[in-house]
Amino acid sequence: MCLCMTLAYQLAWQHALRGESENVQRQLGLYAQALAQRIDRYRTLPEVLSLDPELRSALHQALDQPLSPSQVDHLNRKLELANGVSQASTLTLIDLHGKALAASNWRDARSNVGEDYSFRPYVQQALAQGSGRFYGIGMTTGLAGYFLSRAIEDEHGRITGLVAIKILLHELESEWLQVPDTVLASDAHGVVFLASGDDWRYRLLQPLSAADEAELAATRQYANQPLRPLRYKVEEQLDHGGTLARLQEPALPGRTLWHTQLLPASRWQLHLLHNTDASRTTSRWAAAAAGGAWLALCLLWLFVRQRQRITRLRLRSRQELETVLHQHAQELRTAQDGILQAAQQAARTTDTGLSPSLEHLPQGVVIIDADLNLVAWNSRYVELFRYPAELMRVGHPIEDLLRHNARRGLLGSGPVEGAIQRRLQHLRSGKPHLHESAKGDGTVLEIRGNPLPGGGFVTSYADITSYKNAARELRSLADTLEKRIAERTRDLDAAKQEAERANRYKTRFVNAAVHDLLQPLNAARMYTSLLPGHLHDAAGRQVAHSIDQALASQDAILTSLLDIARMESGQLEVHVRDFALNALLEVVQNNFGMQAESEGLTLRCLPTHYVVHSDEALLRRILQNFVSNAIRYTRKGRIVVGCRRVGQQLRIEVHDQGPGIPESLQQEVFEEFRRLDEGHADDRGTGLGLAIVERLGRLLGHEIGLRSQLGKGSVFWVTVPLGDAAALAPPPVPSHVQQPDTGPLHGACAWYVEDDPSTRAATCALLQRWGCQLPFAGGAPEALAEAAPGNAPQLVLLDVHLGAFYGPDVYTQLCERWGSAPPVILLTAERDATLRRQAAERGWGFLAKPVRPPALRALMSQTLVRGREGG
Repeated sequence: MCLCMTLAYQLAWQHALRGESENVQRQLGLYAQALAQRIDRYRTLPEVLSLDPELRSALHQALDQPLSPSQVDHLNRKLELANGVSQASTLTLIDLHGKALAASNWRDARSNVGEDYSFRPYVQQALAQGSGRFYGIGMTTGLAGYFLSRAIEDEHGRITGLVAIKILLHELESEWLQVPDTVLASDAHGVVFLASGDDWRYRLLQPLSAADEAELAATRQYANQPLRPLRYKVEEQLDHGGTLARLQEPALPGRTLWHTQLLPASRWQLHLLHNTDASRTTSRWAAAAAGGAWLALCLLWLFVRQRQRITRLRLRSRQELETVLHQHAQELRTAQDGILQAAQQAARTTDTGLSPSLEHLPQGVVIIDADLNLVAWNSRYVELFRYPAELMRVGHPIEDLLRHNARRGLLGSGPVEGAIQRRLQHLRSGKPHLHESAKGDGTVLEIRGNPLPGGGFVTSYADITSYKNAARELRSLADTLEKRIAERTRDLDAAKQEAERANRYKTRFVNAAVHDLLQPLNAARMYTSLLPGHLHDAAGRQVAHSIDQALASQDAILTSLLDIARMESGQLEVHVRDFALNALLEVVQNNFGMQAESEGLTLRCLPTHYVVHSDEALLRRILQNFVSNAIRYTRKGRIVVGCRRVGQQLRIEVHDQGPGIPESLQQEVFEEFRRLDEGHADDRGTGLGLAIVERLGRLLGHEIGLRSQLGKGSVFWVTVPLGDAAALAPPPVPSHVQQPDTGPLHGACAWYVEDDPSTRAATCALLQRWGCQLPFAGGAPEALAEAAPGNAPQLVLLDVHLGAFYGPDVYTQLCERWGSAPPVILLTAERDATLRRQAAERGWGFLAKPVRPPALRALMSQTLVRGREGG
């Protein structure tokens, strides 16, 4: 048994330790991702500020002469404003000699302005290499932070100074405090500079060399903080990358699982110290279970042996038991006959009527003969009905007792004589009876009557008042419970209605909030589309491209949040029909083929002849999410989209050759904002695509699935029901369409009705760049005042929500004033399917904000060409 328990303990310990190691590694990955995201949030800010003309001019002037107090004050306020927008810690402008010319904390008593930072590595790196990074304690403020710097060059490419940003990371330490494990971050020297506990900060994981000590002293990285050693003893190196150690100072109880992850970009290391008591407890339970199983086997063997012995005993004693049963049955028959004889003898020998053999019974009992005269009774019978002594005599007719009860109202309402005759006739018939009777004082009697052998009748009267009262209370309790259930049901209905109202309010709030957020985002995307034409250096165009990508990611997040809100509120319309799947796969191939090629991948959608029953638009969105994720996470190889029939269902699969997904994360990837780290650095996704896929699958009743193997790739699939191919309409015969003229926007006349000034200014600049004429651009009141017969444009760009005005109504009034109806395109942040359908029915164009310039240009060109052909 001891050997079995030891083996079970070791196996359980290794299994539990391996599981905890996987969880620790996954947590380390999340912490590393959070740290990288926090730094990435501010990474582009120094690059943007390095292009600022005022900062470049100030540093160029500082080479020849000092800046005036007014110039310094202006620069301080400019950096303070930029710092307030970015919510960083400190922004500092430093000249070529390492002196701080201006800083965002110029109002503080310990301001950076005027301080010499030439000894700091981030200053030296920026002046020598163009950019720098460094973590250390601020010499001026005394607060630790991460410094990012960017060199500023003049028009000849010479470095004249730099701009530095300091990022505080104490919020990460606050987040680490919420978990029971110990989280540490150490630099390249092995110094712990971030920790989830104060005792762990500024500890040495390894002794410093003389060169390390000299470097720390020269850069004053940790100021005057004493660096104490972290004392620990390594007990075992695990196969899956972890270490078992005992922490001595600071002390941790028991053995600690220690995992480390390298951050290549910064040469830092993240450490997570996890207590293994849970694994040890699991192992002990496993050992106990193994010992219990061993004991159970032993007991089972003993049980089988015992059952065999009992079987032999049963075979031997069966005859004895049959004999005993036969004797007992004979004795019972003899006792029954004796009781009947004793009752008959008591009836024959009773002179007073009170039978001693009936006195012990709790019921009232009366015996009458075949002539309906009293033979015997007990005192309980007299007590229940309070008969006078002169009536209780042997041989007295039972009819007199019935008449006595009738005079006291015990026979109920109605004719008395009829009630008496009915009872007498029942006794003469000799039929058994059972009924209940209520007396005037509230007593309820259960009356049972049975005929006697040889004539006569015996009747018993049992007092069941307490039983009836209990039954009434139970019925009352049941009624009360039913009322409470009804009340609770009404309360639940009210709560459900309140929840539905809250959900509708939440959806309206999300729609309104997204609408308001998309307005400035639309203007920003319009402006960024104009930036490349005004920037002539590669660095500026790269910054503009980064800004456009960030805005596109924000647009994708807002759009996804709006879609999730619409799905949860039930406002997303579903149009299920039979359609050929091959056309949808061709659209996916055309939309993503070039993108896959740009990433060095091959996308192939296998042709199919199947017809499916689903919503074509929503199914296309599911497949597009699958393919987009496959491109994002596949480094090389190919991506295949194909179909597999499963009974009356068709499973559409997307195969990739990416890194694969661990089994422990395969459910989490369908949650909101869950992203893996293996994607391309410039396209990390929003973390909402698969969450939307999961909701669309539930909405359509389609099963969504995933299977994956690490290092070999993943397969995402959706199962849809097969449709009826015979129900499909024949494809329309393509007609010849005349090719539009080159440059339809050049010289075109358009009106732009928009109440948001920033969006209006950005769009107008874009339209003028395309060669459009804009005689009018303004709000709804100005448009109505400007419109007159003869000045109708060729095209109208119209917002839907125009303050107190509604866009479609404004368009109707404009057409009345013009006397004509030019084509119109709705540009709106409202993504209501009803509005989109109404626009399609009226032949209007529709674009959702934020508008992508290529999409706007294409739709305007198409609308103008269609208008010219129709004219």
